[in-house]
Amino acid sequence: MRSILPALLLLSAVALGGCVYRMDVQQGNYLEGKSVDQLQVGMTRTQVRYLLGTPLVPDVFDKDRWDYLYYFRHGRHRADQPRRLEVYFKDDKVTRFERINVPESAPQAPEEGAPISKFPKI
Repeated sequence: MRSILPALLLLSAVALGGCVYRMDVQQGNYLEGKSVDQLQVGMTRTQVRYLLGTPLVPDVFDKDRWDYLYYFRHGRHRADQPRRLEVYFKDDKVTRFERINVPESAPQAPEEGAPISKFPKI
């Protein structure tokens, strides 16, 4: 009986450990394709800040580079590939930018959906 009790306690601890709620974790600046598509060479810092928000990671050593980072982890699942955008400035104007894992464009709606007549009138 004494040898069964520790094994039973261990088994119940392991079983209850799987019931822990893991919340969704979203960090960084949300980068979506339609916003990044509007970014153009020659824009000012103010225009970029208005379009994309304040950069998450200000570079202390290089004032002419802004890094926008974003990642999302849904509960216990692995984190998605992080999205990253690097914007380079010269004389307070965008000279170039690099998008890493940022979608090229916004997701498109399906071509055909449910006909409007299917929905009840309110």
